[in-house]
Formats: sequence, C-alpha cells, structure tokens
Amino acid sequence: MQVKKTQPGKDTLLSLYRTMQVIRQCEERLAKSHQLGLVHGACHTYVGEEAIAAGVCAHLRRDDVVFSTHRGHGHALAKGLHPRELIAELYGRETGCSHGRGGSMHLFKPEIGLMGTSGIVGPCILQGCGGGYSFKIKKTDQVAVAFFGDGAVNNGAFHEGLNMAGIWNLPVLFVCENNQFATEVPFQYSSGIPDVGRRAANYGLPGFEVDGNDVTEVHRVAGEAIERARNGGGPTLIECKTYRTRAHAEGMGDFSYRTRHDVDQWKKRCPIVRLGDQLLEKGSASEPELDAVSAEVRELIAESHRVAEASAFPEAQSAMAHVYSESTGHTAGSEPPSGDRETTFVAATHEALAHEMANDPRIFVMGEGIGARGGNFTTTLGLYDKYGADRLCDTPICERGFVGLACGAAMTGTRPVIDFMFIDFINDAFGEMINQIAKMQYMSSGRLKMPLLLRGCIGIGHSAATHHSGSYHSVYTHIPGLRVVMPATPYDAKGLFTRALRCSDPVLFLEHRELMAVKGPVPEEPYEIEFGKASVAREGTDVTIVALSLMRHHAEKAAVQLAAEGVSAEIIDPRTVSPLDTDTILASVRKTGRLLIVDEAFQPCGVGAEIAARVAAEGFDDLDAPIQRLNGAFTPTPYSPTLEKAIVPQVEDIVQAVQQLLEE
Repeated sequence: MQVKKTQPGKDTLLSLYRTMQVIRQCEERLAKSHQLGLVHGACHTYVGEEAIAAGVCAHLRRDDVVFSTHRGHGHALAKGLHPRELIAELYGRETGCSHGRGGSMHLFKPEIGLMGTSGIVGPCILQGCGGGYSFKIKKTDQVAVAFFGDGAVNNGAFHEGLNMAGIWNLPVLFVCENNQFATEVPFQYSSGIPDVGRRAANYGLPGFEVDGNDVTEVHRVAGEAIERARNGGGPTLIECKTYRTRAHAEGMGDFSYRTRHDVDQWKKRCPIVRLGDQLLEKGSASEPELDAVSAEVRELIAESHRVAEASAFPEAQSAMAHVYSESTGHTAGSEPPSGDRETTFVAATHEALAHEMANDPRIFVMGEGIGARGGNFTTTLGLYDKYGADRLCDTPICERGFVGLACGAAMTGTRPVIDFMFIDFINDAFGEMINQIAKMQYMSSGRLKMPLLLRGCIGIGHSAATHHSGSYHSVYTHIPGLRVVMPATPYDAKGLFTRALRCSDPVLFLEHRELMAVKGPVPEEPYEIEFGKASVAREGTDVTIVALSLMRHHAEKAAVQLAAEGVSAEIIDPRTVSPLDTDTILASVRKTGRLLIVDEAFQPCGVGAEIAARVAAEGFDDLDAPIQRLNGAFTPTPYSPTLEKAIVPQVEDIVQAVQQLLEE
C-alpha cells in the first residue's frame, strides 16, 4: 500500500526555513570568526546539511534528547540552543553552552535536551540507546535521537547500538548524515555496501534512505519515525544523503580528496534555496517574506556574535571544578559495628543491591547472564523474579555497547549497574569509560550526573589464565572522574556498594575472584562507607603494611607469623584507590617508620608507586628505611597452578619482605 505524502503547512515550512537560515548564517559567522582567530580550536561547520537537523528536530519536544557528533552545531541550534551560546562556546567564553569547556565538538545544554556532542565517532549511537532505555525504565513517551556521520557506520558502535535498540525495542531514532566522506575518506571506498538505510533490516528495524537536502522529505520520514517511537513502535534508522560544502574543519585543505566541481554541483542543491524556491513556486510565501526571515536571522546572528565576543573568559580557578559530582548522595555517617551475623562477600553486595532496587526504581542491572540465571557469581540471584527483564537485563556480548548505553542512561535520569563479570572484558569498553563516562560531568559543567556503577571480578586464581585474571585498577585510577573501589571484606563490600549505588559519580567496583565466597560479619541493616577512607585492619608499631584487596588477607596471615617473631605489623586497607586515603597511611608510617606496599598487580606505574611517592613527599622525615613494594610479576597471567602461584605475592613473600625491611 502506498503511503500518501502530506505536505507541511505554510507555518511549518517557514519555521523550517528559518531554522535552516539560523544554522547557515551562524556557521558562516563562525567560519569568518575562525579566520579572525576568535575560534581558538577546531570548527566543524554544518553548511549544506541544514535540512536534516531542521527536519528531525522540528518534531522533538524539549524533554526529548539529542546525542550528536563532532559536526553538531546544526543539531544544537535546531534543538533550541541560542546562537549566542554556540558562538560564545567556540570563542571559549563563560557564557558558552559548555562554559568554554567544549568548543566546537563538545556542546552541552541538557536543559533543552541537548545531551552532548562528541569528538569521538560512534558513542552518540550508544548513548542514544541509553536515553531510550531510560525512557523505557521510567515509562515515559520521550524519544532519543542519535545523529552521526557515514564514518560511524563502519564503527562497532553502529552494529552494537542498532542491535541493542532492536532487541529491546527502544524509542530511538538513528539519523545517519551521509555526507559522502569521513574526514577525507570517501564512503564508497570505506564501506562494502553503498547505502546505510537498508542495513536496518539486519537488526529488525525500519530503515529509510532519503534525500538529505529535501527538508520536507526529511521532516515527513522523521515525523513518522518519532511518532512510532513515542507509541512503543521502537527504533528507526534514517539515512540522509547529503554533502558538506565546506572543508571537514575550517582551515583544512579541501581539494586533495574531492574536486571543486563536485562541491559546486552540490552547492546548487542547497537545501535552503530549494525550500525557498518551493515556497515561491507554490505561492506559500513571497520573496519579501523570505527576505524578512533572512534579515531577522542576520540581525540575530550579528547580535549573538557581539554578545559572545564581549563575554568574559572563564575564571582560571574553575578549571578543576566538576571533575566529580558535588552531590555525594546520602550522608554516609559513622560506620556501624560489624556485629555477629556472618555472610559472604557476594551475599553482602546482593543485600545492598536488593535493598536499593526496592527503594529506587531508577536502578537497573545489565550484564551477560544476570537475568533469570542470577549472574555468573550469583550477584543478582532472585532479583529477576522480583523486577523482571527490564531491570535485570541480559545483554549480548557487546561490552562497548552496553557500557556506552549505560552512559546515556545515566545522563538521562536512571542508575545503571553494569555487571561485567571480569575486568578483562570491560577493557573492550575502555574508550567509553575514559572518553565519555569519566568526562561527562566535567564537560557539562556539572549539569549532567553520572550515577553509574560498573562491577566485576579482578585477580589471579582458579587457573583462569590471562583473559580472566586481570586487575588493571592502576590504569583506571589514573583517570580523573572515575571512582575505583576495591573492598576486601564482606563488611566493606556491602557498605561501599551501597555508597556506590547512591552517589552521582561513576564507580568501578572491583571484587577479587578469590574473595567472593569469603565470610565475615556484616550488619543486616543498610549502611554506607564513605569513599576515600582507609581501614586500619590491624594495629601495630614496627612496620606499616598497605595491602590491597586479597592481599589484605595475606598480610593479616603474615602479621600473625611475624607476631610470633616479636614483630608488630600494622595493616592498612585503602578500600578505595580513587580517592586514595593517604592521611591514614601517613599517620601509620609516623608511628612505625617503615612501609611495605603489597599489591597483586604488576609493579611499574602502579598504585603502590603512587602511595610511595606521596609518603616520600609528605612523610619522608618519619621514615626509618626506604619504602618497599611487593607486587605480582610483570607478565601476563599463565594457566598452570605452579606458574600462577609463582607470579603472585604469597604470605611467605610478605613475611620475608617485612623481615628485610626491618633489617634496613
């Protein structure tokens, strides 16, 4: 059955015309400003593609959300961003939409549903899925839109994102702006299939291929897709075939990979001229009406430029603000007595998760096998029966995909918990972790929160070999914006997990595989343990042992042996390595004069090096001997039990290291 194509009315067409004029004239102003040095970095203009942003965003409400890419000026303006905020942002001014933190490629205005543009190709697709998943959890009729270029189609995020959107029927519109080139690489070279829209069928989605320079056609197809998403019909992929008529970025060479003739031919297909001609031909508008729109926009852009140029630069001292959330959730208060009730490490975290899920409907869990099965380590056992498949969601094997989705979900008002099983697996999502999740609060000047908990196992044992035995906490501790938690006891696991479920920062919660079945005293009631507060696991006077995760238990056994020799060892368990409590460590060293740091992970550039550097800088006069570190061997993890044991610090190694330290 052929669908009748309805033509928008005059008011709608004039509104689309004005939006395209705002985008075009603003971009031309920015191109000129780049030449004048007012734009301090890159400037990726949207000239030639205005019909797409205008046609799609015309259907969006303020509470609908847009996730975009590095060429996002047009999307921002079409979603309702005032030109002066865009111009000021590229001028690096405080009044910019990202307060001068983002420039051309990182535009944020969550107040109007502009959730951010990214200098990395692909994440917007996954974040759009996250927005859609949030709306599914919250049961609203909001829609998420992901704009991306043809280059992103060859990225894994495209496959993972569309697949997730398809299997979970998410209210997401995927808009591919196929402008023929990914930077300077032609799409016809980089892709084995010449079109994008038809690929939707591979994921069970409706797909469309439209003329991206025909605003009325874009408007029609996007309107139908958005309406379908609002009514529970799921996602849609629209390929808009278009062309950027300026260089990839201002100041770059433009004709080493395409010709002037090609650009000139596409300029003749200008979407603004095309709509203007249609309005005149059909008598829907007169030339004076169109001229009046152009003149009004011209003054708007001129005034926006004047205001932006006159605006102040951000204060230098604000550069460190919003790395972490200023809101820490509930007040942790004092830690309760451990009591006599004993339970396992994994059961302790399960109690925390079950309690918080019952009290906060925004929390959902994603991971492989965490649904009806209850998780590889029973981390979610029984919760599926209580909360169903949406809040206990089994995932495909696509770590980058569902971690990127979790980022978008956290941005849009839910609290994802990602159960990644082993940290070796989450490394597939490293880019999403450090380029998106860790930076989102900072880039949005604190307007977006990132209440995201990522949990999974670390550590050597059980002959798991090299892809199920990593730790890598030192790598993630290096990243500003992440919290890295390493509990060693069931008591600490419950309190820290509860804290992670309530705070507004992204938390990497690392559980040593060899500790999951360990038992210990745990209060039955909910409680929090504040991040950045170490635990004095054993008091002593002769030597301080700082021990991470499983190594705490090894250190405690070593301390018993040392006590038999008359050596009093104090054991400090940092519990979190970002933030790191050096005050407790320094206080201990002030008492003992000697420091040994024990960490299962290999030594170079590790957490132990950071602890040693801080103690050397702030507690040097308290030391009676050089600081010593005891680490695992600098090697991947082998399989055989004899080889495995040889590369990990054992109790006897700690005893020997302390004895040598006392001889210094």
